[in-house]
Amino acid sequence: MSSDAVKTVNKWLITITVMLPTIMEIVDTSVANVALPHMQGSLNAGTDEITWVLTSYLVSNAVVLPMTGWLSRMFGRKRFLMTCIVLFTLASLLCGMAPNLATLILFRVIQGAAGGALIPISQAILMETFPPKQQGMAMAIFGVGAMFGPIVGPALGGWITDQLNWRWIFYINLPIGIVAIVMCALFIFDPEYLKRKAGDLIRIDYWGLFLLTTSMGALQVVLDKGQQEDWLNSSFIISFSIITVISLIALIWVELAHPHPIVNLRLFKNLSFSAGNLIMFVVGFCLYSSIMLIPMFLQTLMGYSATDAGMVMAPGGVATLVTMPFVGAMLAKRDGRKIVLAGLLIGSFSMFIMQGLSLEASYWAFVWPRIVLGIGLAMIFVPLTTVTLSVIPRDEMGNATGVFNLLRNIGGSVGIAIAATLLSRMSQLYQTSLVPHINQYNPLFQLRFNELKNSLIAKGMQATQADQTAMGMFYGMVQKQAATLAYNWIFFIIGLAFLGIIPLLLLLKRPRHQTDTIEIH
Repeated sequence: MSSDAVKTVNKWLITITVMLPTIMEIVDTSVANVALPHMQGSLNAGTDEITWVLTSYLVSNAVVLPMTGWLSRMFGRKRFLMTCIVLFTLASLLCGMAPNLATLILFRVIQGAAGGALIPISQAILMETFPPKQQGMAMAIFGVGAMFGPIVGPALGGWITDQLNWRWIFYINLPIGIVAIVMCALFIFDPEYLKRKAGDLIRIDYWGLFLLTTSMGALQVVLDKGQQEDWLNSSFIISFSIITVISLIALIWVELAHPHPIVNLRLFKNLSFSAGNLIMFVVGFCLYSSIMLIPMFLQTLMGYSATDAGMVMAPGGVATLVTMPFVGAMLAKRDGRKIVLAGLLIGSFSMFIMQGLSLEASYWAFVWPRIVLGIGLAMIFVPLTTVTLSVIPRDEMGNATGVFNLLRNIGGSVGIAIAATLLSRMSQLYQTSLVPHINQYNPLFQLRFNELKNSLIAKGMQATQADQTAMGMFYGMVQKQAATLAYNWIFFIIGLAFLGIIPLLLLLKRPRHQTDTIEIH
């Protein structure tokens, strides 16, 4: 068999191999959200305490993401990838067996740390395995796998939790993890440049490691607990904000001075890479905030069940899934920046459609903009990843994918934190402006109030009680309308954010497929 034929076979075997741990990690992130109420009852935990099951995972994930490239060079990429899969699988088993909340959080920290490296390593391997002309298709395949998690995760988590119990959402990782370990051992090999570099790294960047852990951990705590603690009115949040700022400034200074930094910040000297990361940060902000807001709107205001809300979200994921392979094929012939532009415009359009949603909206009124957003996201993620990473030399690919994924995640955390805060504050603001309309001098209110009161009396309620109940129902309506206006306003802001990053596309370089920067090893 010729060497080309071997490469062709290996290319797809490597793709399947790296997709397995990626799917496992992404499914596990979304699958746990559904089971939180069940965990809370089983482990006798409060609402504030149980959210640390998610927060602990995100914090350790954020810490490991940017140091993935450094760890790959330090220990060898294949060895590091296999260690992460083994640790993730083992931590999943231990999470399922956790007897109390404290041990569950500890094992979630280990699971998050192991899972943090899986996506950037997988992306780096795919970018190196496929020749430059096919890198768009490689990222499309990766994107299909990445979208599989959010579509399947919540539904699978709900079904497993209802049919078995929450512990099985962790046990399902065991067979996938075992297959991934075997395939990784057989089909993944370190390229020559990584073998050469492994022996060079003698000086370990201890200060970088400490400052990265401190800054990312503190930032994630601030974003996760900010709204709950009322932001800068809380000494807890102020303390963690100060820690975040000081440790981030110190991290930048240390990393730029160190010969072998944990995070290679010198990559940001490349204007195209910096612009791509900033765009991805804002896209993460828009994506995560919108997919948090839609189910909340449906469940808190429209009375949808968790399953029904999932059925509204799923078609958007399917739209992304279907669109991605076409986008991958287009990337081989078209300028990726123009595809990203189209995606940002479509994403913005979908948010402006959502801005018009009301409490009378039908199921399809929510599904339609979600599908439009799904198509837009497919046209953003694949080409943006390809264009941003194509300017990076192969020996820095692990570093670059780690930073790229970190900025998407931080963008998501910032988006969720800001959306939650705006929702709370804007609901109060709109409520304040709506309440004055409910008074005895408003003839329309008097007419509706008397109709409601009389219908309650007709059902056998006492006049005084009917009076109080009718007023309570009106106040509930005002609260719902105020919340709806707040949601609409936030969707409008997200739509503007999509448009606001369009000028940054001018800073991205078009990948030159002719240059043989990345070779197959």
